[in-house]
Amino acid sequence: MGTNSIQWQRKGLLLISLIVNLSLLAYFKYFNFFIDSFSDLLNQLGLQANTSSLNIILPVGISFYTFQTLSYTIDIYKKEIKPTNNFIAFFTFVAFFPQLVAGPIERAKRLLPQFEKARKFQYKFASSGAKLILIGFFKKMVVADNAARLVDIVYNDPISYAGFPMLVATIFFSFQIYCDFSGYSDIAVGTARIMGFELINNFNKPYFASSIADFWRRWHISLSTWFRDYVYIPLGGNRKGKLKTFINIIFTFTISGLWHGANWTFIAWGAIHGIMLIIYRLIKDLNERLNHIVFKLPHLLRVIITFIVVCFAWVFFRANSLNDAVFIISNMFGDTDHYFNYLILSTKFSFFAN
Repeated sequence: MGTNSIQWQRKGLLLISLIVNLSLLAYFKYFNFFIDSFSDLLNQLGLQANTSSLNIILPVGISFYTFQTLSYTIDIYKKEIKPTNNFIAFFTFVAFFPQLVAGPIERAKRLLPQFEKARKFQYKFASSGAKLILIGFFKKMVVADNAARLVDIVYNDPISYAGFPMLVATIFFSFQIYCDFSGYSDIAVGTARIMGFELINNFNKPYFASSIADFWRRWHISLSTWFRDYVYIPLGGNRKGKLKTFINIIFTFTISGLWHGANWTFIAWGAIHGIMLIIYRLIKDLNERLNHIVFKLPHLLRVIITFIVVCFAWVFFRANSLNDAVFIISNMFGDTDHYFNYLILSTKFSFFAN
């Protein structure tokens, strides 16, 4: 069999893997979203759309194990790893229970070899793993769950609030989403460590980031590197000129937003981060051309600005609809008389209520 024939076979098998995995993900997670969006579009055009949604049960963790399976197939195609003959190890890698629900997303070349070697109980791993689990529970149950009480009150009824309550709820959500997600990651990493497995560290003080690019080097590291390696770089990355680079950035972040959930709010969140990253790159290029004369800000100020930008995008991530997100942003700094609504609200809310 010739070299070209083998190469075409490899590409064919890769294409089959991509189609099967992405089709399953699209059906279970996005089918109703696509149908509803198509129906809304037809209605906007004045056409009657007779469509109905399906009552689809979403498999637990489908986004995570789909991405892990895809990375395994792509890495084999790129000859970065060799296929395993240990089916138990493979299926354990795909559905490893500590990280199944909320990640982190692991690569086969990092996790598969850990399944194929003998492990013995080690006190230092068990001890550090238990500490991580406790930290994760504190983040999730004490911080995130209690912050969510205030956030839900405001974001589920935004028309009743304006100004200060919306600002506070948005800041609270930034810590809710971080402690919720990083808490789950800590629990997953800690649980795996007790059993002798090492998972990737998924968060690295993201709210201390000094730029939006720095933020994505610290936030959900396993996902951001996945999209970088399997979407952004294959599209051409930054190798084909600025315009193509900017298109690649927007596309990658928009798809990343859709991965988080089947809603236009998530797509908008991803697109906003893509736009902000492009603006950051343009400012960075201008700085370099002008020998850092312009936009040279103190580190602390850059951290604060980055946090504000991230919080702005979080509004779209948390809002129940795009209309709600626009309303919240429009009224976040207006109608300061609603400050008294917050005072009334605070009397009804305890951060550590049972």
